[in-house]
Amino acid sequence: MKYDLTIFGGGTAGVAAAYIAAKYGLKTLLVEKSDVLGGSITQGLVIPCMKVDTQKINTEFFSNLTIFMDKYNARITYSDGNQGWFNFELLKIALDDMLSSVNCDVLFSCEPLEINISNNLNNFICKLNHKLLSLYIDSNYIVDATANGKIFQLLNLDFQNKFEISQTPTLRFMLSNIDMKTFTDWILEVDKDRNITTVCKIESEIYMSTAYTWDKSKNWALRPIFNKAVECGDLEYNDTAYFQVFSVPKMYGTLAFNCPRIHIKDNEDMLNPFVYSKALKQGRERIYRLFNFCKKYLPGFENAYISNISDMLGIRESYRIKGKYTYTKDDIIQGKKFDNIAFACDYPIDIHSNSNKNDKLEYVKRTYYVPIEVLISEKYDNLYCAGRILSADFEAQAALRTQMSCFSMGEAVSKDIVRKINRQQYS
Repeated sequence: MKYDLTIFGGGTAGVAAAYIAAKYGLKTLLVEKSDVLGGSITQGLVIPCMKVDTQKINTEFFSNLTIFMDKYNARITYSDGNQGWFNFELLKIALDDMLSSVNCDVLFSCEPLEINISNNLNNFICKLNHKLLSLYIDSNYIVDATANGKIFQLLNLDFQNKFEISQTPTLRFMLSNIDMKTFTDWILEVDKDRNITTVCKIESEIYMSTAYTWDKSKNWALRPIFNKAVECGDLEYNDTAYFQVFSVPKMYGTLAFNCPRIHIKDNEDMLNPFVYSKALKQGRERIYRLFNFCKKYLPGFENAYISNISDMLGIRESYRIKGKYTYTKDDIIQGKKFDNIAFACDYPIDIHSNSNKNDKLEYVKRTYYVPIEVLISEKYDNLYCAGRILSADFEAQAALRTQMSCFSMGEAVSKDIVRKINRQQYS
């Protein structure tokens, strides 16, 4: 089969790329290795989307996504104006609907086995494996949105790094049957800092968020409680590295946990199957301790139960491609200007490390702009990437990896490909 564009990876960046490409008239195929779209935001339970200043640059996909989510009554706008508080289960349905609405072909349970380039470099021949069936497709352009650079690996292209340094992953989970009134009344009394703990009512239901981390620069209200749990042997010290919870839209009495943090060695490759498997087991052990901690120490959790454990690790940093430009921390700090802007962001440099001495949350007092060249292969003009594997240094990537940025990356690459194809047709 012949396609204008094939996107590998149906996560946040991949679905945005596929939707926009098909909407703008390209014959588009999206290849996803699992049975559901959304990646981290569905299977990984990474909700809500962190709010960033996008300057409305390449945000068409996100705007359309909120419309589809409203169709299924599957989101809220939080009190801070964040529209990205999604119900992760209904989001799976909404994403299917979105791609069907623009006639984008989708292959689930399918992975690339081999990628070959034609002699004139104008197209790729891709061998795919769908369970026990192999098939071939021909594509003029490819977007690698696999999060791990699978296509770049198959083409034997070099990467900027291979985990010489790394960020710790997280295995998210959810607890349900929480007495939200009891818990929120208590947490609002304990924590007076509304930059950390917030509660609001939407459609008569209680929504909230709160957090505690190792960060010694903050006077966390929950610190004495976590310290007591460690002293009593109910938690291990490393269990307390990061604790963050959010309500889940339309799942009343349920909270989503952005924890536990998984501890790995700095040079461990999270794409190594043994390292990855060990991390999953560590995560589930920590989840069970945190679950019992909540039941014992937090009012309102007495009858709570574990309702969901993520199907995938939340990996923050993996291989980074070599693009036509490498974006750096200095570009962020200096506010460097570019001609071809892919997306805008103001998210801080956010590094989760194995040590409380090496964590970093460095805020930038401006919106910064990222060029399309960080998403185009250094070697091939018709090979793009979108997502956390963009061409950036370690610290810059730590600011650019959020879901809102990934949505815009996917949109930006597809619009750039549409422009190239249009120029070729009318030249």
